[in-house]
Amino acid sequence: MNALSLRPFNQLYYLLNTRRRGRTLTHYEPFFYPLDNLLDWNRMYGPRGFYQYQSVVPQDAGLEATKALLAEIARAGEGSFLAVLKTFGEREPPGMLSFPHAGVTLALDFPNRGERTRSLLARLDAIVLEARGRLYPAKDARMPRTLFEAGYPRLPEFLHYRDPGISSGLSRRLLGH
Repeated sequence: MNALSLRPFNQLYYLLNTRRRGRTLTHYEPFFYPLDNLLDWNRMYGPRGFYQYQSVVPQDAGLEATKALLAEIARAGEGSFLAVLKTFGEREPPGMLSFPHAGVTLALDFPNRGERTRSLLARLDAIVLEARGRLYPAKDARMPRTLFEAGYPRLPEFLHYRDPGISSGLSRRLLGH
């Protein structure tokens, strides 16, 4: 995917979906996982891969934070070939480190362009942090520790249950061990 192929891809996707107007019943897998129908879809970002960035911000900050995120992406001259915007309801998740939180979530994919992309993601992190939001650790490869600690208030509670003999690259980066 690149700037030249994005427009035709989106037009084709739109045209294919306009045929399905009205109420229809569909299986949950193609609805929730549309890219699974495309063999090796992740390769459309090129050999350097991509960063997936998903944040959630509280409802009261959702509109302004989303505008700020999109403005920063536009200012950087970047774009996401895939974007998902949705809201999470008020139900509290039972997990101490669960990502869902009442508010607005935005998921974006960015081709890996090295420092240029990492710099953009750091600026997006600042917007999410200011809005009292958090990132989705399962989709993250570079979240700073400060954003993780600020976004997951039940982290101290979780640490009491953590086995010190088990670690991962994620835990070493975000927890220091």
